[in-house]
Amino acid sequence: MSTEIINLNHVWVKYHQEPVLEDIDLTVYEGDFIGLIGPNGGGKTTLLKLILGLISPYQGEVKIMNRSVARGRQSIGYVPQVLEFDREFPVKVADVVRMGRLGKRRLLQRYNAKDEAIVNHSLEQVGMVQFCDRPIGQLSGGQRQRVYIARALASEPHILLLDEPTASVDSQMKTSIYELLKDINQYMTILLISHDMGAISTYVKTIGCLNRRLFYHGDNQLTPDMIEQTYQCPVELIAHGVPHRVLPEHSCPLHSDD
Repeated sequence: MSTEIINLNHVWVKYHQEPVLEDIDLTVYEGDFIGLIGPNGGGKTTLLKLILGLISPYQGEVKIMNRSVARGRQSIGYVPQVLEFDREFPVKVADVVRMGRLGKRRLLQRYNAKDEAIVNHSLEQVGMVQFCDRPIGQLSGGQRQRVYIARALASEPHILLLDEPTASVDSQMKTSIYELLKDINQYMTILLISHDMGAISTYVKTIGCLNRRLFYHGDNQLTPDMIEQTYQCPVELIAHGVPHRVLPEHSCPLHSDD
C-alpha cells in the first residue's frame, strides 16, 4: 500500500471571514505527480501556503508525512511563482541553490563539503551545473526556473510543490521543464498548480480542479463536469502541440487555447 505523504481532512480556510477553501479532502501518496488547475482567485496558491504552514486552517487538519505541518514541512521543497528581480544583482547560480541548504544548518554555520556536494548534485539533476558560476540575471527565464527547482531539491525534500512553474517561459522551455519534472517524479512526489491545462494533462499522473472546492478523483482525465463545476461554464480545451484532446466534445463550448 502506498505511503501517505500529505493528507488534508475537511480543511477550510477563511480570509476576513470569507471562505477561500471549502471542505478540502486530499491525500497525496508517495510517487504521485498531481496537477491542479483552476481560475484566478480559486485558492490554488492558498492551498500550497496551507501545506507549507504559512497559513492555518479555520477548520480541519493537515498532516505531512503523518506529522504536524510544523514538523512535516521540513520534508517539502517549494518552487514559488517566478517574480521579477534586479538582473544586475550580483548573485551566482550556485549561491541561489545554496539557499536551499539554509534549513539544514544552524544559524551562521558555514557551508561544508556535504552542502557543496548536494548543491552540485542538485544542479546536475536540472542540467544546470555548467552555469554554476554564472550570474543568475544573465540566464533566460526557463534557465532561472531550473535553478529555482535545483534550490528546492537542495533541501533534500520528499515532495516538491510548484506554483505555476512555466508561467514565465516560452512553449519550448515549458516542454523542457515538464520533461524535467517527469524525470524528477521517478524518485520524488510532485504537486503543482498551473493554468496550463493541456500541458499538465500530458505529463502529470493525476489532475484535479480547484475553485474553493476541490474536484479530484485520482485520474488523469479532465471531465466536462469537473471543468464546468470549477469554471462555472462549459469549456472545451484545444491543446496546441499536445498529442490528445483533453476533454470530450460537448455542446456550446467556450474555447480556451494554450
